[in-house]
Amino acid sequence: MIPTEPIGSIPRPPELVAAIRAGATTGELAPLLEAAVRATVADFEATGASVISDGEQGKFENFWSYPLRGAANTAPDGFRIPVQTGSGLTSHRMPRLTHGPLRYQCYADQYLRAAQRHATRPFTQIKQAIISPSALSLLYPPDGLEGYPREQFLDDLVREHETEIRRCLDAGAHKVQIDFAEGPLAMRLDPSGALLASFVHLNNMALARFTAAERARIGLHVSAAGIRAPHGGADGVDYAELLPALFEIRAGSFYIAMAGQPDPERVLRIARDYARPEQRVFVGVVDPFDARIESAAQVRDRVLLAARYLAPPRLGTTDDAGFAPFFDDDSVSRATAFAKIRARVEGTRLASALLEGAA
Repeated sequence: MIPTEPIGSIPRPPELVAAIRAGATTGELAPLLEAAVRATVADFEATGASVISDGEQGKFENFWSYPLRGAANTAPDGFRIPVQTGSGLTSHRMPRLTHGPLRYQCYADQYLRAAQRHATRPFTQIKQAIISPSALSLLYPPDGLEGYPREQFLDDLVREHETEIRRCLDAGAHKVQIDFAEGPLAMRLDPSGALLASFVHLNNMALARFTAAERARIGLHVSAAGIRAPHGGADGVDYAELLPALFEIRAGSFYIAMAGQPDPERVLRIARDYARPEQRVFVGVVDPFDARIESAAQVRDRVLLAARYLAPPRLGTTDDAGFAPFFDDDSVSRATAFAKIRARVEGTRLASALLEGAA
């Protein structure tokens, strides 16, 4: 009755992490990556989840700039992104585009196909997370590039993003989830909202290239991770204030944080008031930033709370965020991640049964 889906990243096995940090070659990493994807798919299926992911095992650097890994026309000294991990606040340096044209070095359907090879249950469906064009727009240097105007760059970027989505849909993705990681960053950099509005517009330029039926298979995720300060506070940015702008993006599904929010009902009220009738809202019912494992009953109660604001046909459940999006953060173990996912699946099933009985 109520669908449940993961966000994406799962901590990689220690042997793969060690090989990456030791600078292993692509050939040396290949068998370790294959084993990691196989194990991740098996562990996902063991939770009882019908919708799973590859755990982003193959995005060796991070989920943000993977399409440009190895590009000859980039330099490593690009935009600095503040990143909140379980170990505290750090930063990630994006690549900087040195000349045009922009071309992806890989598309995410390769990760999807790798996961599909290892799925063993006939009802398993695999979703694929990708990065948004607005996040990658930060590749372009603020001073511009001679012979490659920003307008041409954005045209190329939107085309590459469209290509990636279509390749994933054609490969059989249950859902393509766009990570709108730069949403909280835009609020911090420009409290006026102009930067956030420009990001929303750019994402809608890309989504306008798809039919309504195609957009129903495209979702958008925004995590509160980029807002959390090292001391656990909000650092002057309110996640809930981001949500009205989020729902202006013409995706079919939205994945929002609720479990770790100080006022979950405020998040739910905003989702109820701003989400369009055709948009399904997947609310986070487990918090990857809390090492404590939620019980199925706790998840059940969070789903029932959400159902007071969003009717079951518009409601889904998810995780507040990925479990290891940057730097192979090991503050949450693989075992803990899958225990939380198992609680999400079971708690959603319990709530669905109660709601179905009430109906």
